[in-house]
Amino acid sequence: MINFTVGPVQSSDAVRAIGAEQVPYFRTSEFSETMLENERLIKKFAQTTEDSRVVFMTCSGSGGMETAVMNCLSKEDKALVVNGGSFGQRFVELLQLHEIPYTEIKLEPGRALKPEHLAPFENQGYTAFLLQKHETSTGVHYDINLVGDFCKRNNCFLIVDTISTFLCDPFNMAEVGAGVMITGSQKALACAPGIAILALAPSALARIEKNKCCCQYLDLKLALKNMERGQTPWTPAVGILRQINVRLKEIEAMGGAEAEIARCAELAKYFRAKIVEHQLPFEIVSESMSNAVTPLHPTTASANDLFLKIKDEYGMWICPNGGSMKDTVFRVGHIGYLTFKDYDKLIDAFLDLREKGVI
Repeated sequence: MINFTVGPVQSSDAVRAIGAEQVPYFRTSEFSETMLENERLIKKFAQTTEDSRVVFMTCSGSGGMETAVMNCLSKEDKALVVNGGSFGQRFVELLQLHEIPYTEIKLEPGRALKPEHLAPFENQGYTAFLLQKHETSTGVHYDINLVGDFCKRNNCFLIVDTISTFLCDPFNMAEVGAGVMITGSQKALACAPGIAILALAPSALARIEKNKCCCQYLDLKLALKNMERGQTPWTPAVGILRQINVRLKEIEAMGGAEAEIARCAELAKYFRAKIVEHQLPFEIVSESMSNAVTPLHPTTASANDLFLKIKDEYGMWICPNGGSMKDTVFRVGHIGYLTFKDYDKLIDAFLDLREKGVI
């Protein structure tokens, strides 16, 4: 199977080799060194300030989102949240669950965030801002500099979910002024799912120290204290953390974050050009594209039917959607261990389906 989804994605041989090994005991100096190296490289690739910290939580990216909300926000906050899809909706639900006062900026699927969406909220006393840098469900890549500038003007604490865009699109955490950056092990890091990574600016560290977290397992005070020695409070997903280490060093050896971003961009450009070249009946549904994924509306077939046919008849996974977009939008990812030849096989499958009258 060739995997064109947006997570889990295909891993390199070096990452998969770690997955085949026996999981070692982790309360050792060797594992601590691995974890501290992971922190150093995440900080380097996210372009954090030197005094920022990184923690690795054994949970999904959604667990990372909840960790950020629980530890950095309180009922005293007044939050703005961008909701342009299923992951924006998840932030909304987390704010509701934890009783954080909020206002929702609701965007139609595929629509970009623009200055006029933010203008009504200038100087209105908002203290926090939450958004996905890339709304994976619709493939919309939001203008993070627009949001960062708004937050600086309005003294808003910024929580950014970069789960599907980290190492796919440029992101300078210090320059943007983000308090929290969230990502996950199974996207462009191309490891097994199970680790959420949070980069924490000094502004986040101050909030964490002040707030009382109502969950022991996701308490960042404990995570930060243990990370001082390269450890975690609880038993982590040891194998995945070792995979992350191999992958981060692999990225560094191949030219760092800029080179990985360029690689994803080339894959995206190649695939999108092939769609146009062969006049396939697919429409791009996003006003603002990420290198991570191409969201497509098939004009002559059900998106879910295409997902099933590509999987069952051609041995490839494209990324389906759920809910109201189940039959209208599918996505093709450009992250993970993929090549131009892999995309040629996918294009050939689409062409074969067109010849058969399916699309």
